[in-house]
Amino acid sequence: MIERLDHLVLTVKDIPATCAFYEGVLGMQVVNFGEGRVGLSFGSNKINLHQQGREFEPKAHRPTPGSADLCLITKMPIADVIRHLSSCAVAVVHGPVTKIGALGPMRSVYFRDPDLNLVEVSNYQEG
Repeated sequence: MIERLDHLVLTVKDIPATCAFYEGVLGMQVVNFGEGRVGLSFGSNKINLHQQGREFEPKAHRPTPGSADLCLITKMPIADVIRHLSSCAVAVVHGPVTKIGALGPMRSVYFRDPDLNLVEVSNYQEG
């Protein structure tokens, strides 16, 4: 019945700081849409951002900054991802490790965004 994920929503404390992180560290594109809405675009996907306390309706039952656990896929070798994170002063909190994703084994590294959401970047080619 379901074909794919179109977008997800992150509730954040500081939209500009979140945009700077995801744009600078992960190469996402900041997009403005609707009436004052902000999102992060990458490939055919989007992360919409809600400012804590000023969320758009309808919203999650208890939107909370720092409650997300995201896995993002890259073709970049994980060793290069780790070097890039280091050059951006982003600390790796776990990995590299082998995990099982939606399509099978993958190599992953974990770090945190400004709201302390857990971000996993993985490469299936290294599985």
